[in-house]
Parts: sequence; structure tokens; C-alpha cells
Amino acid sequence: METSNLTERRKAVTEREIAAAAAGLFAEVGVAGVTAEQIAARAGVSVRTFYRYFARKEDAIAPILRVGARRWQEAFAEVGEQSLRAQIPAVIRSQLSGGEGQELETMRGVLRGLDDDTAMRDVWLRVNDDSERQLREILQQRGLGAWHARLLAAVATDAIRVGFEQWAADAAGPRPAERAVDAFQAMSRGLDGLD
Repeated sequence: METSNLTERRKAVTEREIAAAAAGLFAEVGVAGVTAEQIAARAGVSVRTFYRYFARKEDAIAPILRVGARRWQEAFAEVGEQSLRAQIPAVIRSQLSGGEGQELETMRGVLRGLDDDTAMRDVWLRVNDDSERQLREILQQRGLGAWHARLLAAVATDAIRVGFEQWAADAAGPRPAERAVDAFQAMSRGLDGLD
């Protein structure tokens, strides 16, 4: 049993190293200018190892995106019983404001390629969809009915997605947290059950 745990930890470390290498290269060069071979070389693994973990180069960014989504879900699960209309923007701010400068700049570089690379967009949307499904479960555990939980999960997830995408496209404006909060407030105006 201990051997399998060690093996799983090593696999997780390798996956994170490949993901970090991919994110760095995508941010520096753009997705189209990067090959799986370059990602593998930067991560210090063979190309064969790369393909054991990921079917295509764009998939290599998913672990980093999932970490951010998981942090958002965990923070959301901890919100109190106060108004969701007040709590959700607070969670968005706390989760998106604390990112390190280099981490955010890397994310911006990765997201800049979304409009030009359908495979990268597929990965981004898949991670967002998975996050939305998890958030829906959290909301239902809080007592929201299936319909309201589905709507609120979609609005909250899309607010973050749109905030990040807009920030990546126009870095001169507000930071991702403020864009995402503005998006949430605009999209949630007609939703019941938030107060």
C-alpha cells in the first residue's frame, strides 16, 4: 500500500512539472509555437512520458487550471449562511486577488491563445464545466434546489471565466477579480434565492 501511495505521489509531481513547463512555454511563445517535445524537454521528461500523462500538448495545462478551480470550490464550500449575493463576490475577490504576479502573468499568457486555438479552448471550457458541476453539488448541499443551484453555479463559474478571459484580452483594465465580480453582479441580477 505504501508503494502505491509513493507511486501516486511521484505521478502527481511529474504531472505538475509537465503542467508548469507547458504553462511557461505557452505564456512565453504561444500555444501554436510550442510542441510536446519542447514541453517534455523543459519538464525534464521523455516525450513518451509526456504522452503517458497527456494526449495532446494543450491537455498539459489542465492540472494547473484544476488547482485554481479546486481552490475556488473549497473556498465556496466554506462560506457561511449569509446572503449568497454578498458571499460569492467576496469569495471571488479572495480567490483571484491573492495570485502571485508571475502566476497571473503566466495565466494571462496562456489565456491569450484561447481565441486562436480550439484545442486550448476545449481544455479551458472542460475545466470550467467540471468546476461548475462541483459547485452545483456544493450549492445543493447548502439546501438550494436543483434548478437554482444549476443557475447559480453557471453564473458564478462563467463570471470567473469571463473575468479572466477579458483580463487576458485587455490587460490595461481592472484585474481579474474585479472583472469577475462585475460579471457576477451583472449576470446574477435576476436570480432568486441569493439573499
